[in-house]
Amino acid sequence: MSEGGSNGTGVAAVASRVDPEKVIVRFRAAGSAPILKKNKFKVKCEDKFETIVVFLRRQLKFTPDQSLFLYVNQAFAPSPDETILNLFKCFQVDDKLDISYCTTAAWG
Repeated sequence: MSEGGSNGTGVAAVASRVDPEKVIVRFRAAGSAPILKKNKFKVKCEDKFETIVVFLRRQLKFTPDQSLFLYVNQAFAPSPDETILNLFKCFQVDDKLDISYCTTAAWG
């Protein structure tokens, strides 16, 4: 990624974050939720949030009857039809979308 300036706020740096093909999603376990061995994944921007839910359930080897709650920035649970790109543009931190997960309702 080109930074375009000494402080990283050049046009090239901003443009590369506005509409990337994939974004980095960082998962953080909360409460008694199992911890992933790898917590950062690249996700296609056009994917819906429900794709993240299905992916995480698969990674954790959860059965359909096990509860799983996901939150962006430990604050709210997005709608399943929200796009990853929209969430990233609005709520990214350090060029990553932070998603916390737990087995019982915690935030929001």
